[in-house]
Amino acid sequence: MLTIGCHVSIAKGYAAMGRTACSIGANTFAFFTRNPRGGNARSLDENDIAALRSLLAEHGFGRLVAHAPYTYNLCSAKEDARAFAIASMREDLERMEFLPGQYYNFHPGSHVGQGSERGVELIAAGLCQVMHEGMATRVLLETMAGKGTEMGRSFEELAKIIALVEQKRPELSGALGVCLDTCHVSDAGYDIIHDLDGVLAHFDEVIGLERLCAVHLNDSKNPCGAHKDRHACIGEGYLGSAALGGGEDVLRAIVTHPALKDLPFILETPNELDGYAREIAYLRGLAE
Repeated sequence: MLTIGCHVSIAKGYAAMGRTACSIGANTFAFFTRNPRGGNARSLDENDIAALRSLLAEHGFGRLVAHAPYTYNLCSAKEDARAFAIASMREDLERMEFLPGQYYNFHPGSHVGQGSERGVELIAAGLCQVMHEGMATRVLLETMAGKGTEMGRSFEELAKIIALVEQKRPELSGALGVCLDTCHVSDAGYDIIHDLDGVLAHFDEVIGLERLCAVHLNDSKNPCGAHKDRHACIGEGYLGSAALGGGEDVLRAIVTHPALKDLPFILETPNELDGYAREIAYLRGLAE
C-alpha cells in the first residue's frame, strides 16, 4: 500500500495528529516542529508522544516527515539568524529523539547574495553543529525550486552540502538524506513530466538513490523551469493536468516508480482535510 499523508496540525498534541491522519486514510504525515514561521516549540508530553507511538504501530504507519520552520536559514548573511537556526534545529532534533526513526526535513536556505559556494559552506557547518553521532532521526535536505538566491536548486548543490558534512564529520555519513519535492524539482527545471526515469538516474549519479528518503507530492501552478514554487492541488497543475501538458499518467508514474513507490509521500497541496482525503484515495488508486 502506498505510504501517503499530508501536513497535520500539532496544536492538539501528538496523539491527536495520528488520529487526524487516520481519519483521512493517511498512513504517514508531516508536522511542523514548531510554528512554521518560527517561535517556541510546544511543551513535550512524554505520555502523549507514547500514545502516538502506539497508534503508529497499531495502524502500520510508515516513517513520519517532520518539517522545520521556514524561518531557519543556515546560510544567512546575518550571524544572529544563523545562530537562531542552529539553536532551534538542535532543539528540534533533540525532541525528535522521543519519536525515534523518523525524518526531519528542512529547506537548505538562501545565500542572500553571498554566492552558492559560501551557502554550501555555511549550511554544512551548521549541520555539523546540530547533528550528533548515533541520532535516531535522519535529516533531509529538500530539493528547492531555485527562486531568488535559494539553495538546493540543483542535485549538485545538495551533493556538495552532503559531501562537505561527511568530510568534516565522517561519523554523520548515514544521517543525511534528501526529500524530493515534485513541484520544486519541476520548477527547478527537471523534466519529471516527460523524463522521470532520466531525472532519477541523474539524481542517482549525483547524490545516490540510497539518499532519497521521502517525496513531497505536489502539483505545480507553473511550467517546468519557472523557478517560482507555487503548489497546486493534485491534477490541477502542470504535472497532473492533461490540459497543461501533464496528466494522470505522470502522477501514476511518480507513485509507482521503483525508486519512489516505497517512500513516504507527503502532500503539501492547498487543501483542507477533506481535500487531502480525496487526494490520498485518488493517488492510492493510481498506485494499485
